[in-house]
Amino acid sequence: MNTEFHRVVDVPVPGGLEALVITTKPVPTPRWGELLVRVHAAGLNSADIKQREGVYDMPAGAPTVPGLEIAGEVVACGEGTARFKPGDAVCALVIGGGYGEYCVAPEGQCLPVPAGLSMIEAAGLPETVFTVWMALFEQARLAPGETVLIHGGGSGIGTTAIQMARASGARVFVTAGSDAKCATCMELGAELAINYNKEDFGAVLSQRLGASSVDVVLDIVGAPYLERNLQLLAIEGRLCYLAGDGGRTVQLNLLPVIQKRIYITGGSLRRRPVQEKARLAAAIEHRVWPWVASGALRAQIGLVLPMEEVAQGHFALQERRVTGKVILTMRAQASGG
Repeated sequence: MNTEFHRVVDVPVPGGLEALVITTKPVPTPRWGELLVRVHAAGLNSADIKQREGVYDMPAGAPTVPGLEIAGEVVACGEGTARFKPGDAVCALVIGGGYGEYCVAPEGQCLPVPAGLSMIEAAGLPETVFTVWMALFEQARLAPGETVLIHGGGSGIGTTAIQMARASGARVFVTAGSDAKCATCMELGAELAINYNKEDFGAVLSQRLGASSVDVVLDIVGAPYLERNLQLLAIEGRLCYLAGDGGRTVQLNLLPVIQKRIYITGGSLRRRPVQEKARLAAAIEHRVWPWVASGALRAQIGLVLPMEEVAQGHFALQERRVTGKVILTMRAQASGG
């Protein structure tokens, strides 16, 4: 049997945008419990940029081909799979390899593409939805009627978190880096969006809501926001970190943590075992997919590019020039070799 090859965007040596190399590799073979998916579209994420730069602590077994989320058509099923069959449209969370015309994914991490969604829209869901469900609803235990502050509201994570929090019945406040991004956040359901380049979110929210009035904070910034986050959090408030893009080292005043019984946690998804991700996928299909079906949740797609323009996508994402998700489209045609 001839080996089939497919085009991928590889990062053989970490570096700048020039490190993204379009080449060919053998089409992967699905192992036990895996599906082979012909990729129609793949989402770009900040972890891909960090992988390209060589500053991401990669989990064991991750390929040099980036890409954590895909949407496409099942073309082959490994042993031990039971739910999906060739021809089914799926979107999936993967450990890597999404920047290719074909990608393998554990069946438990695959979800059916919701009716009415394009492959481009579906490709913008897995990474953000898995992350927000894990962090905001499981770890931070956001409940209906509570108040949540989401930092980075214009990002893929932020736009998803706004919609999911609103759909769950929470009050949503956000920070974002431009007036245009703030306007988008308001359109998605935020009660107030604060341009952090113009205003101090701590002062604005203290005046709007009062001190110790926020139940949950979802933060991707880190050190610069810690003190204000703690001041805003209510009794038994929850602070969940997804990243520390503004700094990771902090000097912590324990007094508000002790007095208000604040819970501080961090959300990490990529290193979780397949069984844990499968559990998250089942919860998402049960709880979140109905929001997609009703229109309460849609992937916000800010930029769509062909595979050949992947460097432009990385640049736009790292320079924060996009509101929502950046998506790559593939021409999935393997050739015999």
